[in-house]
Amino acid sequence: MKDVGKRLFRYALRFKRTILIALALLTIAVAAELTGPFIAKTMIDNHILGIEREWVETTDGGEASYNGRDFTRIDRFDGDPTGKNQVQILQIGLTYYFVDGLVQFDGQRKVENGELYIQRGEESAIYPVTPLTASEVFPFFQPEIRYIAMLMGGYFLLIIIAAILHYYQSLLLQTSANQIIKQMRGDVFGKIHQLPINYFDHLPAGKIVSRITNDTEAIRELYVKVLATFFTSIIYMTGIFIALFLLDSTLAAFTLLLVPILVIWMILYRKFAGRYNRVIRERLSDINGKINENIQGMSLVQAFGREKEVKEEFEHLNKEHFKFNNKLLNLNASTSFNLVNFIRNLTFVGMIWYFGGGSLGIGSIVTMGVLYAFVDYINRLFEPVQGIVNQLAQLEEARIAGERVFKLMDEPGTALSEERVKRFRGDVVFDNVSFAYEKDDYVLKNISFSAEMGETVAFVGHTGSGKSSMMNILFRFYDHQKGRITVDGIDIHSISPQALREHMAIVLQDPFLFTGTIATNVSMNDPSISKESIMDALEKVGAGDMIRSLPNGVDEEVKEKGSTLSAGQRQLISFARALVFDPPILILDEATANIDTDTEEVIQKALDVVKEGRTTFVIAHRLSTIRQANQILVLDRGQIVEHGDHSALMELRGRYYHMYQLQAGAKGGKASAS
Repeated sequence: MKDVGKRLFRYALRFKRTILIALALLTIAVAAELTGPFIAKTMIDNHILGIEREWVETTDGGEASYNGRDFTRIDRFDGDPTGKNQVQILQIGLTYYFVDGLVQFDGQRKVENGELYIQRGEESAIYPVTPLTASEVFPFFQPEIRYIAMLMGGYFLLIIIAAILHYYQSLLLQTSANQIIKQMRGDVFGKIHQLPINYFDHLPAGKIVSRITNDTEAIRELYVKVLATFFTSIIYMTGIFIALFLLDSTLAAFTLLLVPILVIWMILYRKFAGRYNRVIRERLSDINGKINENIQGMSLVQAFGREKEVKEEFEHLNKEHFKFNNKLLNLNASTSFNLVNFIRNLTFVGMIWYFGGGSLGIGSIVTMGVLYAFVDYINRLFEPVQGIVNQLAQLEEARIAGERVFKLMDEPGTALSEERVKRFRGDVVFDNVSFAYEKDDYVLKNISFSAEMGETVAFVGHTGSGKSSMMNILFRFYDHQKGRITVDGIDIHSISPQALREHMAIVLQDPFLFTGTIATNVSMNDPSISKESIMDALEKVGAGDMIRSLPNGVDEEVKEKGSTLSAGQRQLISFARALVFDPPILILDEATANIDTDTEEVIQKALDVVKEGRTTFVIAHRLSTIRQANQILVLDRGQIVEHGDHSALMELRGRYYHMYQLQAGAKGGKASAS
């Protein structure tokens, strides 16, 4: 997916105002921080080494005095210094010397027998000098104290401003990053509800969970750390390059070579890291799927003593994940720190040659302040470079995670519709319907029947006969390929699945309860359903005594999948759920298959309550539960082979009759057509 970067960028654009404000604050903060070397350069050249500038002798008082003579530094002298007596203070080693006159050129300095020798190439000069004591030198430094204090105070203020701006820019960037990932997780979770059921048939739940949690978390790190680091580093580097060009354009141009080196390295790094990260994300997804599967099937694993084998399967995935993580770590360890160190050392070699060569006459001589500023800026330059290099691994991981997330989001699905239709009567017609899960492998063939409002239609047949498939296409979990299904004369394909399902309810063989309370499970968190309605539905299905026996009644906590409740209790809650929504069409998918005989009577009464006045479709294994059905359809290999009520089918003495006889015989009873 080549557009992953663009799509991640588009997500960031949703919160561009916050990000732009953060970047503006960051730019100001960086500008404030990067004034430090310039201020230091000014302090060194103008106010610490500035003592070596020319001093003009004055008669009306000056900045400094020596031997009864007053002097003002030439750059602060009012008037024309021409014709005035000028002197210099020069430092040789740790001693300052007074030169009564001007030095014509500077170079290598040496003092012998009260004379200063200056050598520069083939030029040389000798000047008489007088050594100064500390008390004699101090008056020449004293005027600079005020300026140094002002510069230091200004820099301290800039540091405080920069710290405040960094706090707010970091807060805004992190906030926007969390908003982006919150939006993305919401979009992914919303997309899952738009996907067809067959998508979940082919992808384990653990892998889907991994994409919503692990992969989006990797993308969150992209916005929180990687992009923040890249933005900060780019702004820092831009500011530093500008400062370097202001100091010395030749050396600044030399340091610009860092940019293509970084770009080339990033391209090469992505080539290898992308392969490793793709496998790492896939194996992490497999590991999550394996963990989820084994937790759900733990009772079976332990019952059949397969703990060792399951652990070996897990270890295979774990080792492969470990192997590719190690490959990525080796790649990072062998390149990132070493690369930056190599470039840093190369840059300093270039600086030594440049500045050292200048002092030997090869290049140009620079001041001590410029040299300090250059060294400071070069050191600062490698901090963002190191930051970028260190985040490349996370960037690549986020890119691969983005691929996986967007692959899920690009799956074809049906957008949730706000369409509503008026309440159905419940007249359902299957007209020559055929359906296949895979291409032309039809599991339902030419199914035709009709059910009128209030009727109960039962489907029976051996495993694989197509009973559950009938319910899947009626509920539009899957769409049939041939024929028509109509409800009150309306083709179900002409309305949205949400509009159709609003008037239907389903009770599964193994009822699913969500973590929450009994009330939230009955109402499915629908705020329009009152607690009175919930309790009334529970009473009608025969769960009133069970609810009253619980310490918190309908507010009793439900653990994962209702593990603290019996199968019968869970089934009664699912019946109440169907009843409280009052649908005109009800589907019971083998609702009594997992119920013991003692509980079956209670469940049967609940069924009678729930079915009243509704068109009900029942998938049944226990044929005794559907004797009162208006229609019974006997399915075999996707076709209706017998059709009628219980009495008619018993008189027919066909497939249904034999199935009923087998079940009655297994119970030690006697089959009857009545």
